[in-house]
Amino acid sequence: MGPARFRERFLQGETVEKGVRTSILGSWQRCRSLGLSPDQSDLPFREDFDPDGRIVRAAEPVLDRLQSMLSGSEINISLADAGGTVLLRRFGQVSLASSLPAIQRVPGFVFAERFAGTNGIGLALAERQLIRVYGAEHFAERSQANACVALPVRDPLSARIEGVLCFGYPRSAETPALGALIRRAADAVERRLLGQSSARERALLRAYLTTGAEAAGGPHRGVAVDEPALDLLPRDRAILMEKAAELISRAQLAAVDVPLPGGRRATLMSRPMTSASGVEGVAIEAVLPGTAPGVPPDLSHQADELQGFLAAPDGVAAVSRLAPLPVTSLSTYLPEAPATHRPEAAPGQAATGGNGVTADGAWGAHPEPLLGARGLVLVGEPHVGAYALAARRRLELLSEASVRIGTTLDVRRTAEELAETAVPRLADFVTIDLPEAVLRGEEAADPLGDLRRAVVQGIRDDLPFTPVGKRTDFGPTTPQGRSLTSGQAVLEPDLKAAAGWLAQDPEHTDRLLAHVHSLIAVPLVARGVVLGIASFYRAQDPAPFGDDDRSLALELAARAALSIDNARRYTHERTMVLALQRRLLPHRLPDQDAVEVAHRYLPAEADVGGDWYDVIPLSGCRIGLFVGDVVGHGMLSAATMGRLRTAARSFAELDFPPDEVLIHLDNLVGRLDREDPDGEGAGIIGATCLYAIYDPTSQRCVMARAGHPPPALVRPDGAVSYPDLPAGPPLGLGGLPFDAVEIDLPEDSQLVLYTDGLIEDRHRDVDVVLEQLRAVLAHHPERAPEETCQAILDAVAPAHPCDDIALLVARTHALAPGRVATWDLPADPASVGEVRASALRQLADWGLDETAFAAELILSELVTNAVRHGTGPIRVRLLYDRTLICEVSDTSNTAPHLRRAAATDEGGRGLFLVAQLSQTWGTRYLSEGKVIWAECGLDDR
Repeated sequence: MGPARFRERFLQGETVEKGVRTSILGSWQRCRSLGLSPDQSDLPFREDFDPDGRIVRAAEPVLDRLQSMLSGSEINISLADAGGTVLLRRFGQVSLASSLPAIQRVPGFVFAERFAGTNGIGLALAERQLIRVYGAEHFAERSQANACVALPVRDPLSARIEGVLCFGYPRSAETPALGALIRRAADAVERRLLGQSSARERALLRAYLTTGAEAAGGPHRGVAVDEPALDLLPRDRAILMEKAAELISRAQLAAVDVPLPGGRRATLMSRPMTSASGVEGVAIEAVLPGTAPGVPPDLSHQADELQGFLAAPDGVAAVSRLAPLPVTSLSTYLPEAPATHRPEAAPGQAATGGNGVTADGAWGAHPEPLLGARGLVLVGEPHVGAYALAARRRLELLSEASVRIGTTLDVRRTAEELAETAVPRLADFVTIDLPEAVLRGEEAADPLGDLRRAVVQGIRDDLPFTPVGKRTDFGPTTPQGRSLTSGQAVLEPDLKAAAGWLAQDPEHTDRLLAHVHSLIAVPLVARGVVLGIASFYRAQDPAPFGDDDRSLALELAARAALSIDNARRYTHERTMVLALQRRLLPHRLPDQDAVEVAHRYLPAEADVGGDWYDVIPLSGCRIGLFVGDVVGHGMLSAATMGRLRTAARSFAELDFPPDEVLIHLDNLVGRLDREDPDGEGAGIIGATCLYAIYDPTSQRCVMARAGHPPPALVRPDGAVSYPDLPAGPPLGLGGLPFDAVEIDLPEDSQLVLYTDGLIEDRHRDVDVVLEQLRAVLAHHPERAPEETCQAILDAVAPAHPCDDIALLVARTHALAPGRVATWDLPADPASVGEVRASALRQLADWGLDETAFAAELILSELVTNAVRHGTGPIRVRLLYDRTLICEVSDTSNTAPHLRRAAATDEGGRGLFLVAQLSQTWGTRYLSEGKVIWAECGLDDR
């Protein structure tokens, strides 16, 4: 299956993972996410691009020479800026300029990936490396017959991408040699970019080349567009360049051994020199293994591998005869300090460099360069080198800070990241002090009033700084105090002369002065809020801090302060949401004897969600157990959770069975979603729930779930199972049924309910976690629920939960048969007296004589109502638990209603008497009929 077929499958929405290069597939996916159409033929056109900009001036002579070299071929050459706008175009066949559409021949069109889709220029900018795109790998239909190779062009000092060089050609003209050619051309452009800065370094380069020619005993070959001085991998080149800049700044005669990746090494030779015009500088040469210093490069053995890559024979000859430029014309083609040297092809060599480097810049069959690997790396003046080195290191530090600072939303950790970034590259020691309020996620009313040491970071840990956690007091005259008051960075280059710092705590400062000598105090300010103070100390470096250091410290502190403020705001919001969440959860569980319950709630590390649980006493000594989860995080989820829990408790207290409770909750969630003012229902649809009702008189449990994980059941003998309970749809989908299942729960069984945060984790398989849970529960079935909760969290819960965890463990009890009395009666008024007498005898046996009067009246009224208004048979049941429960059931579905009887009414006062004599009363419906129940309190029992 070729690229065209893979592209077709991708455009049709199919999953494509294998058979397509990673960079191309990533680009396709970005194009689709941007909504680009492969049929799009127009691109943005900019008329305001600079036709005489820095990159254009550097590249124009190189592109002119490439056009001459590739004359007669079907290759077109383009240069784009860092935004993807084409600035220059050249053509191997001049006639192409008239036959191609404007988009392929006129500068000004923007080929950035977000406009043009997958193409050489756009992908080279996105991937920041050499890119090849073939035929159907292009996203746009218009480019299917073409291929291209593109390479970013960087500023040699800052390493910033200045533009992209791109070769386009018919798919049939593909050759690996184009990779080597474009690298050499890009190298020449980069050298010319560096050469635009100073004529003084150009004079130093001429002096170096002249010296080299004299040492070799003849004319020096020079360093031209086709002939970099040394073959180097990009990573090796970067290492040597940084060390070379450091050597130039020292202006000394030296030879330094530099380790390279892969166990290889190189030697950098630093040689002071003076040009004919009196300019003094330093030249840095690199000597790779196997080369004797002073021996000029031998290129006679290199082979020609470019034959046939161009259509016309003249073109082949043009490429194979790339003559170097004379030294006298170096000012035209070379910078004063060539900063990078890519693998190149001298006469008779192209696809593979003589030093074992392939055309694509990778090491070939030779792990080490061959003989002749010696050449110029950098040339320049010491003060310029020192400035460039310092500037580069500052840029690198700021770049690193943007990556390292703010990786978490934790205030203290963000402060630590600032200190870790600054030590030792800017300062030897860093202390950071934050107000107690900021650590809690609040704004500090008085930043100077409640500062606490949050971070101490340094090259050693034995200095007498105030330890972490201790209060710090900075007087108004100290650098830190002045910095907090003014909001500006305060530089104290010599702490021995800083009167305000010395006067703060003479004994403490005297001990510190034995180690540190210079200080920068920088306020941490973000969005107009003062968040604390960072203090940078210098100890080992004898040079004091300067204004450049202060600017750098201020920049680092500003970036860190923004991250700290983000973390503070997040902490504040999370604290509020967590407080709301915990406030909406049960404060204490009700007193009951049906189950022994333990529970846990663990918020997610990142944010608080909508997990909840509840335990609800029901009529007939039964107990309702809830656990639920509102999808999403934050305030909305917590508020929605509170509404669902309140509704669930209300539906449960109406004695609805579990499946009906879920139906009512499903309707409620759907209504909440429809009433959402934004019309989006964010965080509501997707709530899940599990509801179980346990009856200790029958030791049976009825449960139903709505898209929730199944419960775990632990039998008294240690057997663990996950009941086959229909999953049901999540709440809010509407119109779908829920099924309830009834199971036996012997006394001392444990029912474990939990939310998905306990078992679902991106790094773990759910089935494996469920087996871990099974093992934990089976290990000690006799454990108390509290111990079971802790064991589950210790062994099963994720170390860093990304979702909330709600856990409810209930150990079942049974109501002793001796505390249950039942009578079956016919629907006959004469049976009322019989049941009253039987009930009084039972109450006497239980020792409840004081309750007998109220119970007798309640039973009389309930049985009379059942005889008059219900249908037989009638069952009477007394339950002796924490209260005395009187139940009368019949097969009628007609429910009694409490009403106020008028003075002239002959009836209607029975339920009123029941309500007055009982603590509470109600009705629950059975599959056939109903139960009227009333509870009588038992004083001091």
